[in-house]
Amino acid sequence: MSKILIRGARVLGGEPQDVLVDGPVIEAVGTGLFDEGAEVFEAEGKVLLPGLVDLHTHLREPGREDSETVLTGTRAAASGGYTAVFAMANTFPVADTAGVVEQVYRLGQEHGYCDVQPIGAVTVGLEGKKLAELGAMHESAAGVTVFSDDGKCVDDAVIMRRALEYVKAFGGVVAQHAQEPRLTEGAQMNEGVVSAELGLGGWPAVAEESIIARDVLLAEHVGSRVHICHLSTAGSVEIVRWAKSRGIDVTAEVTPHHLLLTDELARTYNPVYKVNPPLRTERDVLALRQALADGTIDIVATDHAPHPHEDKDCEWAAAAMGMVGLETALSVVQQTMVETGLLDWAGVADRMSAKPAEIGRATGHGRPVSAGEPANLTLVDTEYRGTVDPAGFASRSRNTPYEGRELPGRVTHTWLRGKATLVDGKLA
Repeated sequence: MSKILIRGARVLGGEPQDVLVDGPVIEAVGTGLFDEGAEVFEAEGKVLLPGLVDLHTHLREPGREDSETVLTGTRAAASGGYTAVFAMANTFPVADTAGVVEQVYRLGQEHGYCDVQPIGAVTVGLEGKKLAELGAMHESAAGVTVFSDDGKCVDDAVIMRRALEYVKAFGGVVAQHAQEPRLTEGAQMNEGVVSAELGLGGWPAVAEESIIARDVLLAEHVGSRVHICHLSTAGSVEIVRWAKSRGIDVTAEVTPHHLLLTDELARTYNPVYKVNPPLRTERDVLALRQALADGTIDIVATDHAPHPHEDKDCEWAAAAMGMVGLETALSVVQQTMVETGLLDWAGVADRMSAKPAEIGRATGHGRPVSAGEPANLTLVDTEYRGTVDPAGFASRSRNTPYEGRELPGRVTHTWLRGKATLVDGKLA
């Protein structure tokens, strides 16, 4: 591989510096760098970050290639500045065996737009009744460390305890979709004033909060790691904050859409705003932003959930839940966290690269932008302003809640181990 020189980039939003990359590794970071044989990328005014890492992506393959594939999903990831994604297990067949996780892992290697780390199911078939082959998935070529039944809650406390005990043996983590199923039967949106006015079935905050409370106590009891997927309520923030104050090994994520959008959008009856967990209130949104800023919430994860047109272009009650998010995540974080003064770009790098890589044990990702480190890098034009047009997405699906909305920032370049996957906003 040839050398590249990224000239004049604001590393983590700081003063302009040059970054010289030799093959898969950063050779030097400084000012006035020069290498006669290097390909030069002018980056004046742009922010250089470590490649982003998404701990919560739905790639849909195998089984739902009509909505996304590993190829299209990783192309979307590269477009959004990601160099690694963790692929959720709710595929067809479910990723509950070594064979299926290895299939997804090898597809990621084959396509090369970003690293794909499969997440293994906690229970067989996501049915919540019997533990899946956790050890075999960990020992497989995919080296699975994160396990989740996302899309469904591991609601049986005994099964959840056993899972936490099992993964403790190899330093794994259980990522819980916190949703008490009995409290959300027939639920269509957040339970509150808007659901009452619209006559739609309400999804109460306590359905999420009760599971989180139970699981942090279970994690404390067995001395294991638990991760809370797509935390969405102010009450959930307080439970996680309390758990961390006790020294419980809990981490949590928030999605970009829960940092920006509220349940008021359900008044449009546009199913693009139908998501699990549902969009909450303005009070919840502000609490989530503050919790991400102060570290109570550890990371931003997209919960990229692609669906084909026919699954969203229908009446609200019949529509699938979920939104695509890989290609807009960094812009939403810039608007909600950076431009509000809650995080600087170093904080963004921590929440969207270093911490998710640490939680998922993604070796080589989330590393500092410094000499000797892997050249997984993302260059962002933070001054850009543009209207979201899903027609230009690399994802196979178009179910974005941001269509027609102006968002700041644009990823212009992404490098995976020194190899360009995105150049001037176009896939390499």
